[in-house]
Amino acid sequence: MKKVLLLFFISLSMLLAEKIENVASVVGVRNNQLIGYGLVVGLNGTGDGTTSAFTVRSLSNLLQTVNVKIDPKDIKSKNIAAVIVTAKLPPFARQGDRLDVTISSIGDAKSIEGGTLLITPLKGVDGKIYALAQGSLSIGGKNGKGRGELNHPTAGVIINGGLVERSVAYDIYDKKYLKLSLKQSSFKTALEIEKRLNKIFDEKIAVAIDPKTIKLRKPDDLSVISFMAKILDTEIFYQPKEKIVIDERTGTIVAGVNIKIDPVVITHKDMTIKIEPVKSISKDKNSVFIDTNMAVNMKNDILNMQKNSITVSNLARALQKLGAKPKDVISIIESIKKAGAIRADVEII
Repeated sequence: MKKVLLLFFISLSMLLAEKIENVASVVGVRNNQLIGYGLVVGLNGTGDGTTSAFTVRSLSNLLQTVNVKIDPKDIKSKNIAAVIVTAKLPPFARQGDRLDVTISSIGDAKSIEGGTLLITPLKGVDGKIYALAQGSLSIGGKNGKGRGELNHPTAGVIINGGLVERSVAYDIYDKKYLKLSLKQSSFKTALEIEKRLNKIFDEKIAVAIDPKTIKLRKPDDLSVISFMAKILDTEIFYQPKEKIVIDERTGTIVAGVNIKIDPVVITHKDMTIKIEPVKSISKDKNSVFIDTNMAVNMKNDILNMQKNSITVSNLARALQKLGAKPKDVISIIESIKKAGAIRADVEII
């Protein structure tokens, strides 16, 4: 029996452990946004019309670079589209590295499917060129008649379509002090990281200066690379903040399975539901069972749940089985939050 209990606690600890690299990032080590303006050619009559004056003027300017002079008023082609090109420059990217780029139409093009992006400089916020993008783009998925969802024909991607021309200078090798930034502010997590790291290195190398930032001091006998590799690979006990995310446009609800709901009475449209915990689910003629832990008393409109089963996920499942639409479920959850019966944060996107 003792061996079984020991194995159980070891397994539980592993489930609660999380690497620091998953809960925090190194301050200054981040992506950089790039943007550029370009032209997509080779379209099958689905490009910008003559009303998009900037497109024909851009084509005229492009042709002049190859010694072809033409008045923008004489350009009637619909096989070209003006686009905005965006990409993310990862930290420590070097000259010659490849990037994925996203292309989005800014004119009145109907589709950029099958087009080719002409060489486009991608600039950072400082106005300097950090990458060049070019290549045949893909809009992915389906774009035509028949069954299945249609894709978005005026936006596409080019995998590895960007080529890094300039790297962002960041000297990390000579640094003696660095900082970690938690992805979610938490006094408890910041203190846990401080204690854990100081114990591993057997000296005070970490100090939590606020609930989001931990200041690090590199030991003299370690390089920055080995020091940060060891820190980011260190496991801590971490409990993420509970949150309910609601997308009202699509009717999607994402919530943790253990977010509790206090007993509450809900009246929505012609439906009145009283949620109350019970020790066991009674089996009577008025009860309709949702599952072994939930039952609805149709006579009194009472949703009975066993004490440990009153959660947002169980409530959503029960309401859906009772015929409630996604918008109704969302309204009910938002109202329960306002009533204070749900303690987790609710984020509407």
